[in-house]
Amino acid sequence: MTVTRSARLLGASLCAVLALVIVVWLLRDLALFGPSLALLDYWLGAPGMPFHDVPATSLVDLLLLLAYTVTAVTATRSPLAAPAFTVVGLATIALRLPGLWAADVEALVTALLSLGLATGLVVTAAAGRRFDGRGGPGGPGGPPRPRSGPAIAAGVLCLLGGLIVAVWELRLTTRIPSEIVIARLTGGRPLLLSVLSVPPGWLSAVLVLLLLAVACAAFARARATRPFGLLAGLLLTGYGAAGVLVVVQPGWYAATPAPPVSDTLYEVLVWYGMLAGIAVLVLLGGTWRPRPAPYHPAPGLPPAPPAHRPPGW
Repeated sequence: MTVTRSARLLGASLCAVLALVIVVWLLRDLALFGPSLALLDYWLGAPGMPFHDVPATSLVDLLLLLAYTVTAVTATRSPLAAPAFTVVGLATIALRLPGLWAADVEALVTALLSLGLATGLVVTAAAGRRFDGRGGPGGPGGPPRPRSGPAIAAGVLCLLGGLIVAVWELRLTTRIPSEIVIARLTGGRPLLLSVLSVPPGWLSAVLVLLLLAVACAAFARARATRPFGLLAGLLLTGYGAAGVLVVVQPGWYAATPAPPVSDTLYEVLVWYGMLAGIAVLVLLGGTWRPRPAPYHPAPGLPPAPPAHRPPGW
């Protein structure tokens, strides 16, 4: 099962618009902060910024920008873009939903626009599929299944990553006030979040569900393992790398209500997240290619003449 050219172009255009939304906000942040490390500090969780200096973007937006760009470029070259459209669309919907109940009007408008574009991606992936005569869903014309070795290895890494993130979040809820627990899921005070920022508790919940879904798909060697796994690996890498940079500079979190970053479980989480995310990207990034369709001669046509025709041919 492949995607028509018009559907691929439409999906690539939707991804480009989603990327453009982030680029506009990113340019606004760069104009606000100028050539300094203040924006990077905020993306990594540095506290103590004045309220009027809170940027609009977050580290998640950079990862989504990369995912949109790769998906758009891939869709213009490959007819097997339906799983990528579906994965990116569903991830965008999950990560932009908290913007619907944000107090900021700009956040609400951006969330509505992103959710509409993401829904369009999912619809495009479903409506743009076509049967090309080489196989139906799962037939030889569709995406190939992953090899067992890389798929199982990526599944184990994602399963452990999801369990570690879940354990950390559950443990954290027992060590911080209840109002902060709610804020980490819904956003708002007392947390100081950017316009596009995903509440940290909500982000962890989405990441856990995505990692567990990738693990199940990988163990079953499902055809959608690669796009789901690549997005999960990208988010897990960014999640872990940001935490690692915080761990090596523990003074950054002195003003936060969360437990110290020297907490052993948190250190295990961020280091594992970064390394496991990179490993998943490597395992699923180039382990298989679309199989060429088998050759079937057109019915009803006579066989081609031999190179050396016998007498009387």
